[in-house]
Amino acid sequence: MIEHTYQLVFIGAALFLFAVFASIISRRLGAPLLLIFLLLGMLAGEDGIGGIHFDDIDTAFLIGNLALAIIIFDGGLGTRMDTFRSSLRPALSLATVGVFLTAGITGAAACYILDLPWQEGLLIGAIVGSTDAAAVFGLIKNAGLNLKDRTGATLEIESGSNDPMAIFLTITLVEALSSPAGLSGWLLLAELAKQMGLGLLFGVLGGYAIPAALGKITLPVSLYPLMVFAAALTLFGGTSFSGGSGFLAIYIAGVMTGTTSSLYMNDIRRFHDGIAWLSQIGMFLMLGLLVTPSLLPPIIIPALIIAGILIFIARPLAVAVSLLPFRFPVRDQVFVSWCGLRGAVPIILALFPSLAGLENARIYFELVFFVVLTSLVIQGWTIAPMARWLKVDLPVTLKLPSFKSTHLPSNPHKDLVVYQVVAGSSVIGKSIYQLVLPVSAQVVALIRDEIPLNSNEENTLQESDQVVIVATTGMAEKLADLFSPALSRMSSKQSSSYFGDFTIRPNSKLGDLALLYTFDIPDELKHLTVGEHIKRKFRGRPVVGDALTFPQLKLTVKEMKNGEISLIGLKLNLDS
Repeated sequence: MIEHTYQLVFIGAALFLFAVFASIISRRLGAPLLLIFLLLGMLAGEDGIGGIHFDDIDTAFLIGNLALAIIIFDGGLGTRMDTFRSSLRPALSLATVGVFLTAGITGAAACYILDLPWQEGLLIGAIVGSTDAAAVFGLIKNAGLNLKDRTGATLEIESGSNDPMAIFLTITLVEALSSPAGLSGWLLLAELAKQMGLGLLFGVLGGYAIPAALGKITLPVSLYPLMVFAAALTLFGGTSFSGGSGFLAIYIAGVMTGTTSSLYMNDIRRFHDGIAWLSQIGMFLMLGLLVTPSLLPPIIIPALIIAGILIFIARPLAVAVSLLPFRFPVRDQVFVSWCGLRGAVPIILALFPSLAGLENARIYFELVFFVVLTSLVIQGWTIAPMARWLKVDLPVTLKLPSFKSTHLPSNPHKDLVVYQVVAGSSVIGKSIYQLVLPVSAQVVALIRDEIPLNSNEENTLQESDQVVIVATTGMAEKLADLFSPALSRMSSKQSSSYFGDFTIRPNSKLGDLALLYTFDIPDELKHLTVGEHIKRKFRGRPVVGDALTFPQLKLTVKEMKNGEISLIGLKLNLDS
């Protein structure tokens, strides 16, 4: 027994170690890292070189749910509140209407292809109906994509909040198939309202309670991340036990906790980032062990057809209908459609029929597994090239410099902010006395190579220096503009290709541009400024990267300040 225990420890740790080193292979091949984890699990399984036999559905379900909760909470911690607000409505439309339409179209196809009763076909559609937070968060981060705010935030919020609808549909159809009496329409609506309502309620309560506890409870520094971790899982378990959506609750709590200016927030984020990686590795290795590859060949052809319908028909139609009221640009819609990756969530949901003892449970699981595998290969492998082809990936030079902030313990109205000086910043070569700061902000330290320097004019700022500033609470992001790359130094080939070689102000008249570049526009637009026209086209919420195309030129939002357009790129000689 003791030897068997040590053997399990050795095998488990070795698998995790191989999975960690697999990230090197993933970067070199451009393969989705989650796919590598899944394949490693299959290689270690009963049909692979490891020969490990694992078919414990109950354990897999428990581990999968915990891992998903941790990943979704970590995704919430990394979501900025301003982008959350701007993209909430389209994301919720995708998470509800989009999931319902995707499930319906895919389910109808499954009914026809597999010759199943409509309830069983719709069950397959419901299981694969939601995008996967682990897949979306992980692939966008690993691909190094700098997506437009509207697109990136919509994808993150959708993938973090669309599980309740998929879980609701799956549980409902499983109950309908396992119960001779079935379920009435009113009961279905009541169940949906209960899951969404309790998930929202408990999520908001948790989102207030966790930050409040951080500010009032005194603990050893290393215990704060553990406290947040335990509180998040308690919230998830309590909400789920009460009949609500634990995934929705933990995501909302993560978003609200992540916006807290706590002294320990950086430690909390680093801890949860590591735990989320551990959860992804463990979950996908386990799911790889759970599948038996030798049983897959009979379902490969129908699974490929269903995956093709899901990827190329159901998801794009669902996205088009869901985003219709929000006037999303076509390029953004296509990319959102392509990012409908299926990952661990459908595989975990595919365990529900087994837990309920349904007759074709094994077929559901194997079919869904292969659909997920196909999605990760086709969509996951091409997500970065697709973003660049559709031009929803902004040049890297436009990223704001990273900064970390926390409240001063002695004054809750003051923040201590640490900025990193990035390449191309206009402050390089200046001393800290030459920085133009508001009266409510003051430089308190200059750090180079982890060593504080004396505050004198001889110490000019260099790339990778860290500048520590005390400022009024809420000013951190505005001050970040000071350390941004200077526009005069952003004449790189990538930036010019995206924005063009010319820059104009948003108050330039559209009629003047039409006259200068000899193209026609309606008379009612001639009196508008370029900035006003862009705001109209994007419903008052433009973001960097939004563009208008005319016969001789293209106008692209190049810079935003305080929610307003400050600079616009002008690109000539378009092929149109």
